[in-house]
Amino acid sequence: MVTNQKGALAVLAEPTRLAIFELLADGPRAVGELADCLPVTRPAVSQHLKVLKAARLVVDEQQGTRRYYALDPEGIEEIRAYFDRFWKYALSSFKAAVEDKEKGRR
Repeated sequence: MVTNQKGALAVLAEPTRLAIFELLADGPRAVGELADCLPVTRPAVSQHLKVLKAARLVVDEQQGTRRYYALDPEGIEEIRAYFDRFWKYALSSFKAAVEDKEKGRR
């Protein structure tokens, strides 16, 4: 879904949300753990996580009295697929340029 991909990229354009996303790449963390690594309050981290979750970039799981957040593989896969379109185009263009150059040498 293109809308979600573009929305997810817009969400990650905000520096604090990108930092949270990058921290979660190392594994699930609770809000307090994330806040300890960032120059923002726990409530601010919670708000950013809410936005990340709405964009399908993170999921959460309750464990006792704590809620842990982790990256959402399905949402990340959508972003990867979005960029793959451009990567395939770039590779095709590179291949065509190399082939054209080789034709010129013959």
